[in-house]
Parts: sequence; C-alpha cells; structure tokens
Amino acid sequence: MDLSKLIRSSDKYALTIFSKETITHIESNITLKEDKYYLKCLKRNKDIQVKPEEIIRQLMLDKLIRHYNYPVELLEVEYTVRFGTEKKLADIIILNKSDKTSVYCVLEIKKHKSKDGKDQLKSYTNATGAPLAVWTNGTAIDYYERLDPNYFEPLSDIPQYSETIDDIKDEIFTYLELMQKDRLRKEKKSLKSLIEDMEDEVLANAGVDVFEEVFKLIFTKLYDEMESSEDRVSIESQLKQLKKLNYGLSDKKLLVKVDNEGFRKLEFRSRGDAHCTKETINKLFAKAKKQWPGIFKDGETLNITDENHLQICVGFLQNVKLFNSNLQVIDEAFEYLVNKSSKGEKGQFFTPRNIIDMSVYMINPQAHEYMIDTACGSCGFTVHTLFNVWNKLVSKGKAEFSNFSNKKLVKAQKNYVSHVFGIDFDERSVRVSRTLNMIAGDGKTNVVYLNSLDYNRWNERPKDRDWSKIYNDGYNRLLDMAKDSNHPKEFNFDIVMANPPFAGNIKDSRLIAGYEVAHYKGKKKKELSRDVLFIERNLDFLKNGGRMAIVLPQGRFNNVSDLKIREFIMERTRLLAVVGLDVNSFKPHTGTKTSVLFVQKWDENKDSKTYNPKQDDYEVFMAVSTCSGKDNSGEELYELDVQGNRKLDAHGHLIQKHDLREIAKEFEIWAKGQNLTFWR
Repeated sequence: MDLSKLIRSSDKYALTIFSKETITHIESNITLKEDKYYLKCLKRNKDIQVKPEEIIRQLMLDKLIRHYNYPVELLEVEYTVRFGTEKKLADIIILNKSDKTSVYCVLEIKKHKSKDGKDQLKSYTNATGAPLAVWTNGTAIDYYERLDPNYFEPLSDIPQYSETIDDIKDEIFTYLELMQKDRLRKEKKSLKSLIEDMEDEVLANAGVDVFEEVFKLIFTKLYDEMESSEDRVSIESQLKQLKKLNYGLSDKKLLVKVDNEGFRKLEFRSRGDAHCTKETINKLFAKAKKQWPGIFKDGETLNITDENHLQICVGFLQNVKLFNSNLQVIDEAFEYLVNKSSKGEKGQFFTPRNIIDMSVYMINPQAHEYMIDTACGSCGFTVHTLFNVWNKLVSKGKAEFSNFSNKKLVKAQKNYVSHVFGIDFDERSVRVSRTLNMIAGDGKTNVVYLNSLDYNRWNERPKDRDWSKIYNDGYNRLLDMAKDSNHPKEFNFDIVMANPPFAGNIKDSRLIAGYEVAHYKGKKKKELSRDVLFIERNLDFLKNGGRMAIVLPQGRFNNVSDLKIREFIMERTRLLAVVGLDVNSFKPHTGTKTSVLFVQKWDENKDSKTYNPKQDDYEVFMAVSTCSGKDNSGEELYELDVQGNRKLDAHGHLIQKHDLREIAKEFEIWAKGQNLTFWR
C-alpha cells in the first residue's frame, strides 16, 4: 500500500523527511483487514490501525532503529508522563542506555500547528528530565537539547546510539556538511518560519529589537558562508564530475562522495560553552562589518546579552544554507522583519520575487544600460537586474530568468554593478538593500537613503556627516546620471523598475508643487497619492526611449477619476504591456488588486538605438495572472510531486507554483513580433 495515499487523507502530515527506503520498509508491514488498513508496530509487535499520526510514529521508530541504531528495548511508545495526579502519553521515548530506566529523549508527533506541539513536547521533556527532545509532523523535524526548563537549544540532529550529545555539538562542520544538512532543504522549511520559532522560544522575552538582532545574525552568517565560497565552487565541480560517472544519482546521494579534505570549518556554530559561542559570533560579526561597511555603526555589537539566548539563536540558524539561486530565502526573512517594525504602516510591501523575475525578464536589461529602483525596499529589482545581465554576459546574451551563483564575478560582471541604483526613504529597508547588493555585487552598492519624491531637499543630506560617511559615494554617482546635478529632477536612466507605496496621500504643498500631475486647469491639488507622484517621478528618471515597469493599484487603470493620470502616461510613453496580478499576490499584507504597467518613453531620434516615435495606434500586450504562488491567506503555494510532497529545484529549494514565467515568455514572443528595440 502506498503510504502517501493514506497520508493524503489528512492535510496535517506528510512524509517529506523520510527516506524512500524507510517508507518502503513500513509499507511492507501494512495489511488489509475488513476494509481497514493495519500495520505491525515495530515496538509493540501487534497490528495497529493505520492513521496519519501512527504512520509517522512507525516511520520514526524505523528511523531510530535502522538509521540511529537504537535497540528496540530502549524505545517506548505511548509512554506515561506524570504531571502530579494527571497522566499524559508521549508518542515515543528513548531510554538511557546506561540505566535503561531514565528518559534520554522525548519524541512528539504533532500536526502542522507546531507551536502547540512544541509546547507540549517541552512540558513532557521537563517532566521526564530528558536532555533531548524531537518534534516532527513528517514535513518538518526539530531537534533540541534541554539546557534547563526555560532553554531548549536547537541541534543539527540527535546522537546515534554509539554517540554522545557532545559528538553532535563538536563536529567539524564545513560547507559540504551545510549542504548535506541544510534545514531548508532537509525539512522543507522557510527561514521566516525558523525566525518565528526563534521569536516564540527566545527573543520575545529577551528585551531586544528583534529586527536588529536577527539582521545582525543573518548578516554574520552570510559572511561566514561567503568565506567558504571557494569550497562551494570545489563541491559543485566535484558534483559535476560525479554526475558523469554516476548517471541518475541525486545530488543528495552524490554529496556523500565529495572529498571534504582541506575545506574551511564554518564558524557560525553553537559551542558547548555559551560564553565561547558569544565570543566567536561577535568576532565573526566584526569581520563581516569590515567586509561590508556602512550597514552597522562602528563598534556595534550583538545586543543579545544573555549568553544562553544567543546560543539558542545561533543553534536555530547554524544549519540553514542562506545562499540560494535568487536570494529569496534571505529576502523573505527580511520582509517579515521589516514589516514587523515599521514598513507596513507606510503602505510598503516587498515585491514577491516571482513578480520581480517576470518584470526584469520582460524589460530585458542589457549590459550597457543603467537601471534604478526609486522605492527599492529590499532591492529585489536591482539584485535581479544584476543577475539577469550577469547571466547574459556569460551566456552570449541569451535571456534567462534571474539566478545567483555565489561564484566569483568576471570583470564584465563586476563593471556592471556600478550601472544599478536604488533609493528608499525607509532606513531599515535601505540597510537590507545595501546588504543584499553588497553580497551580490562583490562589496559594491549604489543604494542610497533618500526620499525619491522630495528631490528639492536632496542637497541637504550631505550636510549630515553620518549620512555622508555611508552614502556620499553612491549619491555622487547618482548625481552623475542627472541632466543637471544641481537640480536633480530629470535623469538619463535606461530603465526604471519600482513598486512604490500606494497607501496614504502626500499633503506637503511644497513637495507636490513641483509635479505636473498636481496641477489641473490652473488649479493645484492639495494632496496626491504617493503612487501617482511616483509615476511622474519615475518618468523623469528615464531618458528618451527608456522603459519602465511599475506596480500600481488596479484602480489607476480603470477608475474614471484617474483618467488624467492615464492621459499623462500615454502622452509621454508607449504602453507596452499590462499584467494583471492575482488578488493574493501581496497577501497577507494587503489584498489590494494590482497590475504591472510596462511603458517605453517616446524617442523621435531616428539614429537612436531606442528609436520609438510617437504614434496613436499600436498594439498592447495584455495578460492576467490566475496563480500568484499564494493562497487566499497569503501562504506560499509550492509545486508538488505525484505523491503530494513538495518539489525542490536544482538548488534544493522549494518551487513556488505560479504562472508569471509563462506570461513573461509570451511577452518575449510578442515583443519580438512587434520589433521592439529592446527585444531585437
């Protein structure tokens, strides 16, 4: 009997964490009696009716016996845990091999609502005095060491029968082991969910700014992984050779054949001594700040002063491989953190990576072109523009969807970094943006902390010594792109891509006075929506023939009151495309219906490479997305295999289910048929 079919009757469990061998072994123990399925319990040696939770329990028992080598006599199921006069049953426990009576490890099998299950697990572990605890639902699995009733430190695994807890904690850990044990791949989790767990278990009561401290930890771990980038290149090279010799084997199986000799030991690890962990992580943080300056203040340290708190936080993140093919793992976590602090209040939400990927592909940036995002958030548009052009530079100009390789950049790729700019008025977002741009761009960035709309006051910023120290170089490079550096209203950018904030109106009469859309029939409006001002501002950033992709609320395309805005756009540009986004695209932050508008500024110069003479009658590409990659509650939707388990891409990460790539490909065909200058 196929276990996946029996599990599928419940949406609360899955078989993701178990090997095919383990699943097959349990399937062989299933029998059918009177239209009901039973399986023989590996411990109780009797038939038990098949239910999703029982399937997971038997799979875990098989794993403990055949993978971890624990004798059956050390295992108990439905073990009685006493709380005064009350009795409860733990799903599985492992007894200490020394006395065979005290509890060594408690294992709980619970539904997807992990918090309640983990709270129950901790209460059982405290009641039994066990030093180890494991929680799983078949999709994810978490391992803990109980330091005391208040502190449960995450572990990479539990010991084999022949090992001790210290053997697990003191292991030599290189980038190869990180690839093998990556929690995001192994447990099919998101970094956001791990941060939420970290908050629940440690940071909520630690008296610290969660954004700042988690940002520091991720920043430090990114640096640690970058320091081992040469090892990653070696691993990928070895994998390539092994694939030729072992056709058909998965990367997971081939990784165990990779030679680990001489690889650097990763430093972002929890030590047995909490004080040692704190010293090591602070030293690593100091090195990261030196490598990527201008993100944190000089002398700034981690503010998680409780050594046990820090040790637990490091334990949560140490087995997470942050680098993937498009930095989505990191960006999703940063979006969560920034939205928790202040960004959501301003109507700003980070643009989902699939929308960015589609937009960049359709705009089709080239290596000679300059690009800017005027409301850059976490710099998704700028980073993906880098990836897109870098791929073209090493693939003979072929258009590809964005990809990050974490390999050394060739000279042409390094040169292109200076072509990409970002501006945002939220300082925390700018710090995230600069971090991602520095990582992707070999330590360089043109991300500047400015209010894009209030350009008349830009010249006041360099007077601020602290601001100037961090942003002045990028700011001067930005002014070099202006038609008049003393009055930075109009620029000469080839491409603008942005998702401006749509919530709230601008009422500053001084600011809006400089915008044409604020004036109508000789009268000046008292207030205007931010996104409307951004439309005009973005067009001012473009040179003739330049093109723009901008996310706008659907009302701008069909409200009668917005007719003047549409006329304003059409007077200055050719409409290229409108892609209607699914209503779930920006959930859970907002359910506002949005579309992406693509335009190209008119260019009457026949000798220009972007020749685009004004015309009244032309075709416009129209498309509607019906699958955004999110459900009605804003949870991610992922591609599933025939067994109903989540698929992984070549980089070992979950594959979001959406239709935006197909839309981008259809636009490419259409654009070439229209002989558009940027798709010839």
